[in-house]
Amino acid sequence: MRTMAIVRRVFKQMLRDKRTLALMFLAPLLIMALMYFLFQNNTTQVATLGVHNVDHQVVKAINTKHVDIHHYSSNQAKAMIKQHDLDGYLTQKDGNLTITYSNSNPTNTSLIKASLQSGLVKLKIQTLVTATKAQKKVLQTQKQATVSKLKTALAQAQASGNTVAAAKIQKQLRQATASATAPRNSQSQTTTYTTSSHYIYGSSDSTFFENFLPAFLGFFVFFFVFLISGVSLLNERTTGTLSRLLATPIRRSEIIMGYLIGYGGFAIIQTVLTVVFTITVFKIHLVGSIWLVFLTNLLLALVALTLGIFISTFANSEFQMIQFIPLIVVPQIFFAGLVPVDGMASWLQAIANIMPLYYGANALTAVVTKGAGLGDIGVNLLILVGFMVVLTMLNIVGMKRYRKV
Repeated sequence: MRTMAIVRRVFKQMLRDKRTLALMFLAPLLIMALMYFLFQNNTTQVATLGVHNVDHQVVKAINTKHVDIHHYSSNQAKAMIKQHDLDGYLTQKDGNLTITYSNSNPTNTSLIKASLQSGLVKLKIQTLVTATKAQKKVLQTQKQATVSKLKTALAQAQASGNTVAAAKIQKQLRQATASATAPRNSQSQTTTYTTSSHYIYGSSDSTFFENFLPAFLGFFVFFFVFLISGVSLLNERTTGTLSRLLATPIRRSEIIMGYLIGYGGFAIIQTVLTVVFTITVFKIHLVGSIWLVFLTNLLLALVALTLGIFISTFANSEFQMIQFIPLIVVPQIFFAGLVPVDGMASWLQAIANIMPLYYGANALTAVVTKGAGLGDIGVNLLILVGFMVVLTMLNIVGMKRYRKV
C-alpha cells in the first residue's frame, strides 16, 4: 500500500508538470524525425576533382555522377586545391598518375578513390578486350592466308600427280583450318597506368574520428559550457540568490554582464584545456593557426554561455534544464559536418543557418584542414558574435520577469 501511495504521488507530480511531460515525450520524436530526414536524403553527394594533363580516356573513365571534374593548366596540386576548394587534384606524367587529396571531407575523398579505382579497372578491361579483338583479327587474317597458300599448293600437287605431297598438304590444311598461332609481335601497344597518392590533411590511415575532430572539438566546448552555465544560473534562481540581487539597485544589464564575465573566465580555461589536450594527445594535424582555433572555440563557448543562461529562464528545475539538451544541443552536432550540409534538402539547410555550431564547425574545419586565415573565416566569426549579442540582449530583457521591486 505504501508503494502504491508513492506511485500515485509520482504520477500526480508528473501530470502537474506539463512542461516535463512535453519534453519527455515530444523531444525524442523530434530528434528521431530530424535524423530520418537527414539520413534519408536522396541528394547525390558530389566531390570536386581537378585534373591537369590527364589522358582523355582516363578522365572519361573516372567521370561519374559522384565526381565533378574541372580542368586546370597548373600542376601545383596543393595550391590549386586551396585556391579552388577542391577535394582532389589529379596530374599525369607519362603513365604515372598522381592524385592529391584534400582529405578535409572523408566522404568526398572516398568518392574520388572509388571513382579512380573503378575507372582504372574499366580501362584495363577495355584494353584487354581491344587486345583480344585485335589478336583475333590477326589470327583470322593469318589463318586465311595460310589456308589459301595450302590450297594452292594442294592443287599444284594434285595436278602433277604427286599423291604423297598432296596427302601431306591435306594434313597441313586440316591443321591450319582447325587452329592458328598468333605472331609474336602482335601485342597491343597500350598505356599502363600507375598511381600514387598524397594527402594535404591526415593520411590514408586517417580515421573517422580524426577527420571530424575539429567539429567534435567545437561541439564539446559548446555542450559543457551550455550545460554548466544553464544549471548554475538556474540554481541561483531557485535558491533565491538572483531574487536578492534583483532587489538591489544593480541593473539587469550589470547582472548579466557579471554572469558572462564570471562564467566566461571558466569558459576560457575550459577552451584552452580542451584545445591543448586535443592537439597534444590526439596529435591533430593543424594546418592553420592555433590562435584562430582558440578564438573560434572561445566565441563558441561565449555563445553557449549566453544560450545556456537564456534557456535556463524556461526551466523550473535542473531536471527540466537537462531535458532541453535534446532540443537545443543534440541537433547542433548533425549540422556540424557529420552530414554534408550542401547535400541536404533546402529546408534542412535553412535550419543549419540558425545553428551556432554550424558556423563554428565550418570555421574550425577550414582552419585545421585547409589553413584558412582570419579573412576566410571572418564571416563565420561575425555571425557567432551576432548570436552572442542577440542572446545577451534577450537575457537582459528576460531578467525583468524576476525583478519584483
